[in-house]
Amino acid sequence: MSKHFDALKTHLDRAMALKTALALFEWDNETLAPKEAGELTGNVIGILSGEYFQAVNNDQVKELVKACKEDGTLTLEETAQVRELSNELEKLECIPKEEYQEFARLVSDSARIWAAAKEADDFGKFAPILKKVIEFQKKFAGYQAKEEQKKYDVLLHEYEPGFTIELLDEFFGLIKKEVVPLLKAVKASKVLIRDDFLTGDFSDAQQEKIGRFLAEYVGFDFSKGVMATSAHPFTTNLHNKDVRITTHYNDNLDSSLFSVIHEAGHAVYELGICDDLTQTLAGQGASMGMHESQSRFFENIIGRSKSFWVPIYEKLQEAFPESLFDIGLDMFVRAVNKAEPGLIRTEADELTYSLHVLIRYELEKELIEGELAVEDLPKMWADKYEEYLGIRPESDKEGVLQDIHWSQGSFGYFPSYALGSAFGAQLYYHMKKEMDFDGLLEDGKVGAIREYLKEHIHQYGKLKDSRTILKDTTGEDFNPEYYIKYLKEKYQDLYHLQ
Repeated sequence: MSKHFDALKTHLDRAMALKTALALFEWDNETLAPKEAGELTGNVIGILSGEYFQAVNNDQVKELVKACKEDGTLTLEETAQVRELSNELEKLECIPKEEYQEFARLVSDSARIWAAAKEADDFGKFAPILKKVIEFQKKFAGYQAKEEQKKYDVLLHEYEPGFTIELLDEFFGLIKKEVVPLLKAVKASKVLIRDDFLTGDFSDAQQEKIGRFLAEYVGFDFSKGVMATSAHPFTTNLHNKDVRITTHYNDNLDSSLFSVIHEAGHAVYELGICDDLTQTLAGQGASMGMHESQSRFFENIIGRSKSFWVPIYEKLQEAFPESLFDIGLDMFVRAVNKAEPGLIRTEADELTYSLHVLIRYELEKELIEGELAVEDLPKMWADKYEEYLGIRPESDKEGVLQDIHWSQGSFGYFPSYALGSAFGAQLYYHMKKEMDFDGLLEDGKVGAIREYLKEHIHQYGKLKDSRTILKDTTGEDFNPEYYIKYLKEKYQDLYHLQ
């Protein structure tokens, strides 16, 4: 090990310890923490955030980073850690420590206020603090922006390096051009798909039992992770020996089933990161888009395929005999792939999902770059849902308050969801050339597919960015046409479209 990197590692270890503590508080806030804990816990989060800020952003660290960059003996993993730390430094050193701490406390409070506003179905309770969050994000982006760089591009870079407003406008333009007409054709189709059996009085215990089975079946290791419940399912990664997922239980069976598979997909990614990278700044997914590609790959491309259920459908029927005992596999698979415009993004089918993301992209871009006022969000939200999906929310809870992301300051995050679906489709078509994809699933060999993904994607953490992973794995740069091809093939067949 380089003497410079050896000296830097002490600072890196401290920074990661603080980051891990903050991640644990985030997990606790969303799962087990009592309602009254918010304000005092927010103070602790503010202090820890300040300590993290100082652990990374100090003169000694800056000197060591400079020395490491000039040191030609660093390993590939060490070089990646220095690069990530340098990027973090570049972001933090232009933000006053007091403002950084204040923002950390603000988003802790904001998430709590958002949850209360959603429960009360009252956007007015959330709007004042959302304004403050947006003001901070615009201010921070302004600090970081290079000459003539747009603020929203700065925020996008945080989640998906290499993708800009220009590239995303092209991507979402393709979605509008191809997916909106396809949805209209599906809605005009006379094909009826029965799915009433997916709704019922399913006990939490039943859903948890099958959820744990499905998570383990796709590769979630319960000796290295736990599963809990939360209002909004998510995955927290501490390191590759401690990855935590959440789900939710309700009267929609497919909702709980596929949220577990989705979050397990995220977790499988983190569990697959190599030991030399885990619990370092480079020991996370390549990008949010690549992370979403894995969760949605497991949820949709694998999990909603008939092949996936062939070896395990009887187990599902045994778990829910009242609803599924006379429902054949073909009928079940058609039901879980039904396309029907809905108001809630997390419950959306594959066809309409990208349109939910498109709406959020257009709105947050206007909040950061345009003149959209926070007070106008509910109406603009409803107008866009009517335009793209043909439905209109009648409440804030099923409209603008449904997602937690903006309360957490996560502007620029939403596009990653649609990009992830597109990355996954590109990987899928390539993998079909490399292996008997459906045959493996029918034989219950999900592990073979998972190991391929680990070999080509998971193990590398942040050693590669998303576009490099796509090039190295498929031989092509990002190509969204595969996503359009996937949606057309699937829904034209399901709805007997020409």
